[in-house]
Amino acid sequence: MQHVEQLVGGRKFRLETGRLAKLAAASAVVQYGETMVLAAITVSDSESSLPFFPLTVEYREKSYAAGKIPGGFFKREGRPGEEEILAARLIDRSLRPLFPKGFKNEIQVFVYVLSADQENDADILGITAASLALSISKVPWDGPIAGIRVGRVEGEWVLNPTFEQLELSDLDLVASGHSDSIVMVEGGALEVSEDTITDALVFAQQGIADIVAMQSEIVAQVGNPKMEWTKWEPLPEIVERVQGLAKGRVEEALNLAEKTERIQALASLRSDVADELAEEFPDNRSDIKRAVNDVESATMREQVLERGERVDGRDLSTVRPVSCEVGLLPRAHGSALFTRGQTQALVSTTLGTVRDEQRIDNIDVAQETTKSFMLHYNFPSFSVGEVRPVRGVSRREIGHGHLAERALQALLPPYDEFPYTIRVVSDILESNGSSSMATVCGGSLAMMDAGVPLKAPCAGVAMGLIKEGEKVAVLTDILGAEDHLGDMDFKIAGTRDGITAIQMDIKIGGLSHEIVRDALGKARDARLHILDVMAQTLDSERSELSKYAPRIITIQIDPEKIGDIIGPKGKIIRGIQDETGAELNVDDSGLITISAVDGDAGERARQIIEGIVKDPEVGQVYEGTVKSTTAFGAFVEILPGKEGLLHISELQHKRTEKTEDVVRKGDTVRVKLLEIDDRGKMRLSRKALMEKTETAKT
Repeated sequence: MQHVEQLVGGRKFRLETGRLAKLAAASAVVQYGETMVLAAITVSDSESSLPFFPLTVEYREKSYAAGKIPGGFFKREGRPGEEEILAARLIDRSLRPLFPKGFKNEIQVFVYVLSADQENDADILGITAASLALSISKVPWDGPIAGIRVGRVEGEWVLNPTFEQLELSDLDLVASGHSDSIVMVEGGALEVSEDTITDALVFAQQGIADIVAMQSEIVAQVGNPKMEWTKWEPLPEIVERVQGLAKGRVEEALNLAEKTERIQALASLRSDVADELAEEFPDNRSDIKRAVNDVESATMREQVLERGERVDGRDLSTVRPVSCEVGLLPRAHGSALFTRGQTQALVSTTLGTVRDEQRIDNIDVAQETTKSFMLHYNFPSFSVGEVRPVRGVSRREIGHGHLAERALQALLPPYDEFPYTIRVVSDILESNGSSSMATVCGGSLAMMDAGVPLKAPCAGVAMGLIKEGEKVAVLTDILGAEDHLGDMDFKIAGTRDGITAIQMDIKIGGLSHEIVRDALGKARDARLHILDVMAQTLDSERSELSKYAPRIITIQIDPEKIGDIIGPKGKIIRGIQDETGAELNVDDSGLITISAVDGDAGERARQIIEGIVKDPEVGQVYEGTVKSTTAFGAFVEILPGKEGLLHISELQHKRTEKTEDVVRKGDTVRVKLLEIDDRGKMRLSRKALMEKTETAKT
């Protein structure tokens, strides 16, 4: 067993290998505070026949890690939750670019959270643990790397902030990379500047370098020789023949403006070239296909780097045409259609009550928590003109939805000012580059259309990169082809005042801070342009909510009076709901939330609740309801649940023979509260509010 440890961010950071999971190709354990993760990797000895690199990353949180027993009937961990899927994506996106091109052996990376101290997040530890396991294994891989989280509390940078510190931070940024370059970035912020993001990455790089150095110590002691493998390359004579047949046609097909036409033209070209060479190379159809793909990639990249021209005719900085519509869906509380080029998102907003909140139970917190803002992203196959089976929500959909949710969440009003549960749904109807950023734009418009008072409108754009040696081109608002054949997908979302979400993935070994800074600056220019277009459609929230949205009223009462509202076995609260049609929710703090589509129903429920919790005051005049009559007077309810005696002698100035001669059950009567005795009994008077006349004298 080998281990190394040192202080990182003021807490002990420990790397270990050689004790757990020794039959895996390699394994490693990372412990930070009392949070501990295990990464184990396996690799197949033979090359896969799949047309892509078969890397699988699985991240699982064990309930025992936090001293919990799973809920549900089966009492064992089930399918991964959203937080686990997002952590797996962080690890995958950090590792994938560093495998050599052409390596096709299947790799599986398992990361288990073995201990959770509910102070330190395990996701970044998973990146480092997987890096160490790969680095000491026989798998060819350009590591080690490390994962770091950066926060900023009261203007001071914090390395690997705790959950408590993150609550106070205006930035939550995860970065992974080598000691001198960045590979992956993911984060959210409260409208911070581009310079702040760059400074955060520089700060993160220092922490990354320290942890990479720790890994290098272990690799030097126990690292294994890398396995033998052969990069598959098309035969040279096939490459030469394909170049001659395809070069001109590829350039022509790539530069067709419409995505569908471009795809069809390239497919036809591949078929024609394959048919042309079928007789000459009968057993090398896959070599021919690979050679054509290489020509496509080289042609697109050369065109951008040498001439500054993109496949749809734009220069490097131009945003595709943008159009916006709002209020498309008659019954949705808010809706928007955002179109940018051939990317289109139909986004709806639904306003709900506290009962619609999502309940969350994970190992990071001791108790179950709730979530009142949700953004769900859907990517159906027809959006890219494909036919494929529907198999539930994909990891990509969860990741894209989380990014858009993070971008918009920073701009939501305080819950006590707008106490609604908000669900935003983005259905991608067309996709040709950065549908997640279209979701941000459409989501901002849809929420404003629903009357949600956002701090500011929000937009996003995806930046790309073509890099060959010293030649570098940063692309604004990338197409699907530029994402596929390029080197970077860098998404930045925010307002006019700053960035609220960021996500960067690359396909090369790492990026310098200069390239990142350049991309951030160009993204800001594009974002401001898109916000200008959005403002022409809707520049602020609607003044009124949809008539179909619930109206919510909140009342804060003394927690000791919660029982008065609920009543025995819930009798009082059910009665209020039945009488008014409003929905009530009572929090342990005494906060009562009243929701009703009909505003009058909500107001009536508020009056009843205020009456229940309000203490009667001697000398005050009340309009009450006669609940019953007796020979000696009537009992009048002056406040909900509070009755007093209106004695027969207090009905009127003249003598009353029978109570029913003046008031009957169900009558509404104005009375004055004369007295509350030691037992809480109330004495009421009607005659105290009447003028005394001669005829009334006896």
